[in-house]
Amino acid sequence: MTNAPAISIIIPLYNAEKFIGEALESILKQTLQNFEVIVVNDCSTDKSVEVVESYIPKFNGRLKLFGMEKNSGRPSLPRNKGLLLSRGEYIFFMDNDDAITPTALEELYTLAKKYTAEVVYCEHYYSADINLENLQVTDAQKKIFVDKPTFETHSFPERVNKVIEYFFVAMPWCYMVKRQLLIKNEIIFPDIIRDDSIWTWNVVFCAEKFLRVPNAVYIWREAKNSITRKEKTPEQVITFWLNSVILGTKTLHETLMRLEFFRNNTQLYFNILQYFVKDSFSHLLKASSQVNPSAFYEIVHKEFSKNLGEQDILVPMLCSIINEQQKLIKKA
Repeated sequence: MTNAPAISIIIPLYNAEKFIGEALESILKQTLQNFEVIVVNDCSTDKSVEVVESYIPKFNGRLKLFGMEKNSGRPSLPRNKGLLLSRGEYIFFMDNDDAITPTALEELYTLAKKYTAEVVYCEHYYSADINLENLQVTDAQKKIFVDKPTFETHSFPERVNKVIEYFFVAMPWCYMVKRQLLIKNEIIFPDIIRDDSIWTWNVVFCAEKFLRVPNAVYIWREAKNSITRKEKTPEQVITFWLNSVILGTKTLHETLMRLEFFRNNTQLYFNILQYFVKDSFSHLLKASSQVNPSAFYEIVHKEFSKNLGEQDILVPMLCSIINEQQKLIKKA
């Protein structure tokens, strides 16, 4: 790829007029300047586009703005479009209301080239207040950390166990990934709830040279949820997690079945699928306690009816989980 940049930074954009300027400013300050920035506007209704356009001259051709034909409702499709339009050796995703440290790209790219890594996974990041101040180093996972660059095990069973133990956090901005790995393995964000989880696990299972590093380079605006997201009603939460179960389970099944390892190791395939369904149901049942049984039934009936006949994966999985619970009850 002639004159390809070292890194393509992909930013999905939606109604972030107050924050996108700070995200772009943090990129302008990078010590490594061999990058391109691809912003994909998801039909913003505020002045986000105008803010990005004002920055285009400052980037000297390295900032490109594209748009979606209609609002997708989540960052998955804008990220996919950004990947298709990218030219970089590595891909780095950012949210439109966050930032990165001045040496972020240089640190990650230097490590990637030194270790010829396909993935560089940061086990820490910075959390900040609404003004991107009061930075605190935050752990991206709850398990054992590395104190120096360390390759992840090549053992598939060990990686499966680590996924189930929530070892690899499902935040795309913790990962810098070789573009060729994503293209070759057709790793994209599915247009469903919990797309980040499925994308992350796909990267974990497809990357041979997966480098874990202690570097913290990403700045996450911790207070953003209270500003950019409305509080969901119990009904909306139930629908959210039902869609995770109904659509996510089938998508995860299709993702795993593309890999020969899981086709030949049905127990580990089952373990991943079971973990996904159980985790979704734990959130679902918590929300269900806030509505009466008949209302819960109507919500479940409505969502399942939309996909009637397509639950060849979910139904046996639910039966297996119920069977497992029955065994635990009998032992008790």
